[in-house]
Amino acid sequence: MNLRNIIFCLFATLAFQLPIVTHAEPFGPEQWLQYRMNSEKNAVFQEESKALENQVYKTADEIRATPVVVGNKLFVGNHNTGDLFAFDVKTGEKLWQTEAPNWVHSEMIFYKNKLYVGFGNRFFKENEIRGTGESGVLALDASTGEVLWKYRTNGEVMPTPAIYNENLYIVSGDHHLYKLDSDTGTELHKEDLTSYVSMSSPAIAEDTLYVGAGKPKPYILTAYDLSIDDIKWRTEFPDVFSGLDDVPPAVSNGVVITTGLTGDKEKPNHYIYALEQETGEVIWKQLLGTGTYVKNNKSGAPMIYKDKIYVGSPITKTFYAFDLKTGEKLWKFEDEVMKAPPVAQDGIVYFSNTKGYVRALDAQTGKLVGEKKLNGVLAPSGPIIVNDTLFVGSQDSNVYAVPLDDIVEEKESNKKTVEAADKYESVNKESDSSKWSYVFVGLLLCVLAIVLFLMFKKRR
Repeated sequence: MNLRNIIFCLFATLAFQLPIVTHAEPFGPEQWLQYRMNSEKNAVFQEESKALENQVYKTADEIRATPVVVGNKLFVGNHNTGDLFAFDVKTGEKLWQTEAPNWVHSEMIFYKNKLYVGFGNRFFKENEIRGTGESGVLALDASTGEVLWKYRTNGEVMPTPAIYNENLYIVSGDHHLYKLDSDTGTELHKEDLTSYVSMSSPAIAEDTLYVGAGKPKPYILTAYDLSIDDIKWRTEFPDVFSGLDDVPPAVSNGVVITTGLTGDKEKPNHYIYALEQETGEVIWKQLLGTGTYVKNNKSGAPMIYKDKIYVGSPITKTFYAFDLKTGEKLWKFEDEVMKAPPVAQDGIVYFSNTKGYVRALDAQTGKLVGEKKLNGVLAPSGPIIVNDTLFVGSQDSNVYAVPLDDIVEEKESNKKTVEAADKYESVNKESDSSKWSYVFVGLLLCVLAIVLFLMFKKRR
């Protein structure tokens, strides 16, 4: 065999032995289309990625918006300053920072590499319009933070927008629901809701949008048919004096859940309501209890997990579980003031409170199975779970990432540690195999270099 054939064989061997280079798997989902990702408001994404280590993402000001994780990035906005951030979710590196014209309580939802975020404040002007200064929604390039377009409204857009069929829907403190072209920001439709929306981020289930609105009274829960751009039903709550306009409804299995306060500020009664999804008829309601009125975010935000409702009451300082269909109270857990929606996975429900704690409860019994003390007020931003990692924003200006093993008690932690060890062992085996491949390739390169040297020497 001559030298030319030898070289050809060596190159062919190298081609087969070189390891295949692949890009890192995305850590989070591909898109995030509404408040807390889905209509149940249980913001959980679970794939094969390993949980992150404890991580802190430092921003410029208070965080009252839920952080959003898409792919390998984390997005979040600031309360007072309106600063908007993108971080590398794995390393914590800040990728870019820009600014909205007013407060940001809205999530930065993600669709086709664009971010959409509402802005505005809670102060009032004439005619029960909520929101002073500039209000509206921004579209940004998710890679760079560049503002692509801005749509102004007459009232705040503190609730999170939502995407449906390529269009963007926002609700506002100026009593309206808007349908915008998600590419250009062009207004396509405007619907009068008759009352302002405070923090009731719309929930989209199938082809219907659900949202709560406040004054002028009565407080109303509206179902809006997205397929024909028209009101499907409106349910009035004449006894409610506060809260329902703050609550993002949760929708699952034919039932819509919301909460509200009745009575008066001196002695408010906190109720939870279940409505028939198609008609808006109230199926059942339950009194959570009576307690002390709180300044902001007065009514608990519900979450649905496996046909059960989980909700915390800032009025009674208690966390509850209810049967979705019957309204039966399954258990309660007394704690501190809590305003954010919880999150649940693998039979454990996690909720945060204003004292900086994340509590982990058995979803069936309400038994405390773990807790984690973080810094600042964990409200009204609720926790999310991505690949066994809990993310939560704090009013101390940080987003915290905490592996679930750091929260749940030892017996649960041991179980997950074994699972993680199995995955780690499998990865190590693959890694060892890759190392020997590189060694073999290196030897082949050395042989090739010698052959080329001999060829060159022979020609001389």
